[in-house]
Amino acid sequence: MDVAVHINNVKGNQMAAKITGTFTIDNNTFKFSAIAFGRIGGHNIGAKISKATEKALQKLGYDSNEVIDVLQKNLVSGNITLPEGLSRESFADS
Repeated sequence: MDVAVHINNVKGNQMAAKITGTFTIDNNTFKFSAIAFGRIGGHNIGAKISKATEKALQKLGYDSNEVIDVLQKNLVSGNITLPEGLSRESFADS
């Protein structure tokens, strides 16, 4: 499953941050929000999508839980795009 993740905004720091953005799957773009935690036991991200997005993914033949898993893995691994002016160093450990 190919999921492209784009970050729109990050509020917080390396310890905890709220992330908003979009992800694209099969040329369809959806919004998500996430809370990212670092340092305590390693990186952890909890992403959420709306019920409308869940239904749209189901119509496309996807399991929304599997999509969220891939989305979270992309976020943790840094497989993302950032808006101009936002640097990884502002919210991620090196």
